[in-house]
This record gives sequence, C-alpha cells and structure tokens, in this order.
Amino acid sequence: MERNQSKADPRLESIPNFSEGRRGEILRGLQESARGAPGVTLLDSSADPDHHRSVFTLAGQAQDLENCLFSLIRQAIETIDLRQHRGVHPRIGAVDVVPFVHLEDDTNPAAAVPSARRLGERVAEGFETPVFLYGAAASHEGRPSLPQLRRGGLPGLRRRMIDGIHQPDFGPSRPHPTAGVAVIGARPFLIALNVILNADALPAARRIAKRVRESSGGLPALQALGLSLDARGRGQVSMNLLDYRRTSPAQAVAAVAECIANEAVDDGNLSRGGLQIEEVEIIGLVPQAALPREVRSHWVEQGWSDEETLTARLLEPRLPPMATMP
Repeated sequence: MERNQSKADPRLESIPNFSEGRRGEILRGLQESARGAPGVTLLDSSADPDHHRSVFTLAGQAQDLENCLFSLIRQAIETIDLRQHRGVHPRIGAVDVVPFVHLEDDTNPAAAVPSARRLGERVAEGFETPVFLYGAAASHEGRPSLPQLRRGGLPGLRRRMIDGIHQPDFGPSRPHPTAGVAVIGARPFLIALNVILNADALPAARRIAKRVRESSGGLPALQALGLSLDARGRGQVSMNLLDYRRTSPAQAVAAVAECIANEAVDDGNLSRGGLQIEEVEIIGLVPQAALPREVRSHWVEQGWSDEETLTARLLEPRLPPMATMP
C-alpha cells in the first residue's frame, strides 16, 4: 500500500527562483509562507542584490509541494513588478523558473512531470499568466529551452510571442503586464556555481564564460554567463552545471582557473597573475555525490560545509535563518 501511494504522490524537490533579491520584507514573507506550508520543508533560501534574485529549495510530497508553490507564486505576482526590476541576472518573470526534481532518481525526472504540468495549468488559470513548460515536462521536443526563452529578456520574448514564434503551453499569448511569464519544468539536479573574480573585470568574465560553456565548445552540460557585481565591484562567472556527472563543480572551477591564466597573457590591461579567483559560491544545495570526499577540503576553504548538501538537509532538516535575507 505504501509503495502505491509513493508512486502516485512521489517526494519531490523544487527550486523556485523569484525575481527579488533586495526587499527584505517581500523575501521574509515568501520564506514565512514556505515555512508554514503543510507537508513541505524549506531546506534552503538565499538572495543576491546584484542578481536581484532569490532561490528557495523545498521538498515534499507532490500534492503538498504544488499547493505550497501555488501560494508562493501568488505572493510573488502580487508583490513583484518587473517594470521596476533591474538586476544582472536574465529574467522573464516575477517567478522566473520553477523546476521540479524527483528526489529518488533525478536521472529519470518523469515522476516530476505531472506536478509541473498541473502547477503550470493552475498558475495560468489563477493569475492569467502565460506558462511555458521546459525540460522533461515540455510538450514536445521542439519546445524552446530556458536559455532560448530568456534570449533578449522579457522584451525579446514578448516580441516572439506576438509574432507567434514562442507560444505558452498554458495561459494568454501575451506576458502578464507586471509578472511577465512563468517557466515551470522537470529536470535532473542542477548545480548553480558562481566564481567571483578579484576585480571588476566584466570583459574578462564574459570571455571566460564563453570559453567554458558547452555551446561555445567548452565543458559538457555547462552553461555560463559573465556578469558584473556592481555592489561588490567584482566580475563574476555565473555557471549552471546541468549534469554534475558529466562536469563536476571541481572541473568547472578548474576550467575557469585555466582561462584566468590565459587572460593574464591575452589581456594587455592585466599584468601576469593579476586576475585571480577571489571566491566560489554554491547557490542552494548540492547532492553529496557532486562533491567527493577527496575534493571537499577545497570547498571547506571556500566556507562550504557538509551541512549544505541536499543529502544532509533531507536527513536532518533545519530552517534557514531569516538573517540570510537582505
């Protein structure tokens, strides 16, 4: 009996990304709602003012998780106005992306697809917001990927929607006036990894990102952008590892370090050894298998600990402190 219930209502992880990283009262409201959701555990939350973005990690049975996310999306649409939004991270919605991950076997996300589709339909009907499905939840192979949807930001997507190039799976054929669109999907584990440089070197960060990302001939299953963190006066190589089994965090950081060594020679404005890695950030939680024991000492030096693995938080959940919010 328990096995049948598990199959009907699997335990999932969801990592909603909200286009808000500066207003503490909004972020605390979202965090409080997530904490109080029946049957759902808030495992982690973080916010970045330069990216103007926050990332929550939630876990629960499918139906409980869908209900929690629906409430959080309502709050976000009511409080976030993209017309006033300025941040370095690409975004096309107040609730920019909501991925589901099957916790028992992330390599086969089919069990998470029904939740993505049910939530997408509810959001479109409840808030008159276009919803695009992506990843394993996409309705067919020709559906646009997340980077394709974000190309040109919301203005670019709006033009493509008007021209009929990209049409949502649910909801109106025009973006919501203040909330844009929502992208909801099912995928394997993804690791968000930021390498912060020791100078405000945006051109170098962009060159490095281009060299390491898969689409430019770099490492497999790696996406990367070069960004400038104005509040910190630093350049950043922001990476998504779509499959840590193909490219691990250690390999991604090593590739950036190798590119930095070349930058010292290629860029006449930098003296040899002048550009360095200042800090490495892992956003959210990672599977323990992504950081083998033999490389963990390096991550501990960066301020990371075993408690920040998804494995550890699922075994012993602890509420992320409110103080992590601006």
